[in-house]
Amino acid sequence: MTREHLDRLLELALLVDDHASLAGRLDDLAMTYTTGDVSRAAILVLAAEEWRAAGQPGRALDCYQRALDDGGESSVDPRAGIADTLFELERPEEAREVIEDIRSEGGVRALTAHSIAETLAAYGDLAGAHEWATQAVLACAPDDPEHLAMLRTRYRIRVDLGLPEDELDALVS
Repeated sequence: MTREHLDRLLELALLVDDHASLAGRLDDLAMTYTTGDVSRAAILVLAAEEWRAAGQPGRALDCYQRALDDGGESSVDPRAGIADTLFELERPEEAREVIEDIRSEGGVRALTAHSIAETLAAYGDLAGAHEWATQAVLACAPDDPEHLAMLRTRYRIRVDLGLPEDELDALVS
């Protein structure tokens, strides 16, 4: 399985608005997948995201957990998706425990920190979201294509918090 093949599958799902079908295909693929350009964990994370888009958070949670158990490489720590899904399932205490576990381990990648910032902002914890968004920006190389999105997320959170513009906000164009 190549990244390009996965991208084509995702584009098709968006065109036909059939997230459940794609989630099922990705889930099935992960069960028999052995090797390729992407890890089984990355495929499971994509399946989880599609299950969520299809309105099936329970199945998404299962896929995120299997991705975590698999231990393979994925762009975002599957626990960020677990936390977001737990919030969606109205289990905020468990979600916060997962986020705290991620924080306590340290070495959080920028995309994971950004995902957690977005989750916390969506569920009303702007102070926590600001911390994670700042961590994401600082952990991301300025030439990374995601850097501007992280800066914008942080800026939006700071505006919502009523904070004055700082040197990082000035980088948002």
